[in-house]
Amino acid sequence: MVKVIASSLRKGNVVDKDGKLYVILFAENIHPGKGTPVTQLDMRRIGDGVKVSERYRTTEQVERAYVEEREHTFLYADGEGYHFMNPETYDQVTVTEAVVGDAAPYLQEGMPVQVSQFNGIAIALVLPQRATFEVVETEPTTKGQTASSSYKPAVLSNGVRTAVPPHIAPGTRVVVMTADGSYVERAKD
Repeated sequence: MVKVIASSLRKGNVVDKDGKLYVILFAENIHPGKGTPVTQLDMRRIGDGVKVSERYRTTEQVERAYVEEREHTFLYADGEGYHFMNPETYDQVTVTEAVVGDAAPYLQEGMPVQVSQFNGIAIALVLPQRATFEVVETEPTTKGQTASSSYKPAVLSNGVRTAVPPHIAPGTRVVVMTADGSYVERAKD
């Protein structure tokens, strides 16, 4: 265990709180105009999956557990969970659906993913920031709508709903953020 300041914690880090280990799902540093800056953490207890929210002063010391973080390649998903392979040793790791969580729709075969393991058990995933998907359904463009900065709803090939610019048509490949599915740009391929 290592003591670190709360503001340095990021998604995927593991902290020790009251003798129990928690994986951070979301971390945000809040700097109000008046008062002390705080770090808001949404965490999941590793033992039983219970989610909790905590607030620390940004300079407060928090115990961070040592976690082995390695790059793995996503292979496939089945009834047992999500399967990843270490490209160096070819060891396979099965990650439960609870750990994958909201990231599941963004996983693509062959995608490099950072897998965090504690005592040989996968506890967190960090996906690449961006992924490319095809638009399978979107509304037709209304005449005169192209000049404005309005976006229209679309459904991607992974089933995620997002908003895209008016010039994007079904069949177009687009780059989206894996954190929230927001549109970034048209794919270059």
